[in-house]
Amino acid sequence: MLSESSAAVVAATLPAVQANGEAITDRFYQRMFDAHPELLNIFNRSNQATGQQKAALAAAVVAYAEQLTGGSSVPWGPILDRIAHKHVSLGITATQYTIVGRHLMAAVGEVLGEAVTPEVAAAWDEVYWLLACELIAREARLYTEAGVPENGSVWRDWRVTGKVRETADVVSFTLVPADGGPVPGFTPGQYTSVAVDLDGGRGQQIRQYSLSNRPGGDHWRITVKRVRGVDGGPDGMVSTFLHERVEVGDTLRLSPPFGEVSAVPGEGPLVLVSAGIGLTPAMAALEHLAVTEPERPVVLVHADRAGTAHAMRDDLPRLQEKLPNLRMRLWYEDVTDSQLLGLTAEVASGRVDPELIPVNPDAHVHLCGPVPFMNIVRGGLLRRGVPSERIAYEVFGPGMLRDERV
Repeated sequence: MLSESSAAVVAATLPAVQANGEAITDRFYQRMFDAHPELLNIFNRSNQATGQQKAALAAAVVAYAEQLTGGSSVPWGPILDRIAHKHVSLGITATQYTIVGRHLMAAVGEVLGEAVTPEVAAAWDEVYWLLACELIAREARLYTEAGVPENGSVWRDWRVTGKVRETADVVSFTLVPADGGPVPGFTPGQYTSVAVDLDGGRGQQIRQYSLSNRPGGDHWRITVKRVRGVDGGPDGMVSTFLHERVEVGDTLRLSPPFGEVSAVPGEGPLVLVSAGIGLTPAMAALEHLAVTEPERPVVLVHADRAGTAHAMRDDLPRLQEKLPNLRMRLWYEDVTDSQLLGLTAEVASGRVDPELIPVNPDAHVHLCGPVPFMNIVRGGLLRRGVPSERIAYEVFGPGMLRDERV
């Protein structure tokens, strides 16, 4: 808990910090990367370039401070778990929190100037270290559970044994440990980080990709969408590298599986809702259920630009045979090529209408896709009476769902 004296100071200065949050985090990243350029190998440069990362950090720090001072009722446990899983997938260490804290507090002082008295600085330093200590404790447990030795590396070499072009912009890679060791298990919905060394001296970059095959097999599969630049923006660095430069026989560095959200939550009826490349955890869930619970009632809801853009669609007839209680509801913006390759499925034109998603009153729901898509679907399901605790969702990138904001 925040001390009483610090709580009063934080509450009084919170509006100023909130108003200048992005300026503070922008200055923070400038300072930290100037002093520690090696950290550029950990942080997503695309999110840095677009400003998404600094906006997310500012929102998170302000929201956490509001929670400590009683100004927010947002449950922070799930958010902290999500951050912790992301951090361990990047190999973040406890000592790096000292670096972050030093430059973040310095940035607060530089942006707010004389308003940051020693009392104000001490109060916000307390906020930061309460957050940091919660994350450090969670991350230490995750490293232990994943078998990562103390001060050891999360990275392991994996050999590419297959590369399948799913659509024009989506490729699946099958991978096995390069050392011939065992393939770690995972929960459908978990992801692995992939670290690549970019050409031209651009250093290392890391991205997370959901595991899209079933757990317990003799390999892993990741399914990667090539990120195309929008409105003159650059193409995705890592996805382009994987599509163009990685072939069968090559080696990639992967982390253990992480991710706090299961795509097979609870028992009984299950609704899997995805859009675009967000289908990857749903496919892992279907592959898993086909082996472990083939009779479980499942509804698969997927949205895509067109049938030709629907990755891994060729896998669905096989899964439908193995899952007799699988019902499919597909939305394509362009239905002119919606031939279903032997599927029994309902196909609609346009975007997903949450009112038309078949939901059993006892169902658990898993969402994965762009944040705006999940906001719309989750809001619609909540209005229909689906309890929030029965709706799990995976957020990739620095965004948060609407009701996580304050």
